[in-house]
Amino acid sequence: MQRSMSLLLLGLLFAFTVGTVEAEEVNLWELYTNVFYKCKYVDLTHAFNPTQAVWPGFGLARFEPAKAGADLGDYASTGDVFTYKDHGFVATAYSIPTDQYGTQLDPPSHWDEYGATISDLPATYCIRPLVVINISDKVAKNPGYHCGIDDIKAWEKKYGTIPAGAVVMVRSDWYKGWDKVTGFNTKPFPGVHIDAIKFLHKERDILFHGHEALDTDTTPTLEGEYWLMHNHFCQAEGVAHLDKVPEAGALIAIGFAKPLGGTGGYARYIAICPPGWKYGKSVAEAPGAPLPKQPYPLKRDEHGVMRATKP
Repeated sequence: MQRSMSLLLLGLLFAFTVGTVEAEEVNLWELYTNVFYKCKYVDLTHAFNPTQAVWPGFGLARFEPAKAGADLGDYASTGDVFTYKDHGFVATAYSIPTDQYGTQLDPPSHWDEYGATISDLPATYCIRPLVVINISDKVAKNPGYHCGIDDIKAWEKKYGTIPAGAVVMVRSDWYKGWDKVTGFNTKPFPGVHIDAIKFLHKERDILFHGHEALDTDTTPTLEGEYWLMHNHFCQAEGVAHLDKVPEAGALIAIGFAKPLGGTGGYARYIAICPPGWKYGKSVAEAPGAPLPKQPYPLKRDEHGVMRATKP
């Protein structure tokens, strides 16, 4: 049942590009109405914040109210905090000590001085087939388990060969303890074996892989990440909610900040699942305009985060 349902989306997409219809004649608005409007969308991204785990060499972000940077006459003076009451709006200043923070997309330049930066990545990164390899049962028994080639081949035995250009996410369910992580990737934690990484890129020609933890593996030299970056591949880290998406047949939408020459990307990953999928919401269920009103006024908490706060 899961296989047939998860293949529905790709079948519908391909229906517009085969047979008597030439690819250049496809009506993308019709495709949106007939397919994407009805799909279920699942966010695979943690919202980053000033208290989450990060490598101590970088330190935590700071969220602070934005202040006027110049004298603006009667409207504001230099150093004034912008407020709803006095200025009609608020804004936030983010002091983030690293681009390796939270759910992210690592480009090769993170480790390789000749590597592509985040602003070099092509627009074709935006949507790809999504493969989810589930190792959560093994991680439940061994918290330090690393995805291997056998796990990949078990997926392929069930679903077929991994499509070239796909994004392969490794589900460990490590993300469920995200808010409880007090130390940066305290060992043991689940990872991806370097042999599996090489197999995915050399034998299956994937776009990139992703995992839930904040490091690729637990080796002393981070051998997996070293190999990826120096062979000019990206990877995703800090991914969430992979237990809420099909293992095969879905797509992934990839968005990331684009600082010029950036060595990392604050990323947002969205799984696009078949219309009958049990998790997520369709556009009809969450149209996005207008957005829901907050139940209480927004106020900053002790860390500078804007939250709906009951008076």
